[in-house]
Amino acid sequence: MIRGTLIAESLRPSTDLRVTWLCIVRVRREDVSKSASDAQPMVWTLLDFEAADEAADEIGRALSESLAPDGGWYADFSVGDDRVVVFSDRVFRYRRDDRARRAEAVEYGRTVGVPEHQLDWSD
Repeated sequence: MIRGTLIAESLRPSTDLRVTWLCIVRVRREDVSKSASDAQPMVWTLLDFEAADEAADEIGRALSESLAPDGGWYADFSVGDDRVVVFSDRVFRYRRDDRARRAEAVEYGRTVGVPEHQLDWSD
């Protein structure tokens, strides 16, 4: 089962994100004023989602096409023993114990403006 979280504010304006079998299982709002970057809003809407493992590639592709290219946004989810980290133009998928591939995703996040303290997705 895929499990992940999407920040609604990270989506491009006019995005129509449609993924077969993607289920929103929780919606919450959080004050992130102490950790948001200057380009990010102070309150985030977090959408926890689940889907079947077979949807991983579709979800990665759809999120990559839907995330805003500015503001340092990414989405991530787990599928089996893999972690998938999605940016607006790139998807990283690696085994949880693959430190080199994780470091590559973290470094890429830095290049697109993700604040250092937000590069802390869990493996």
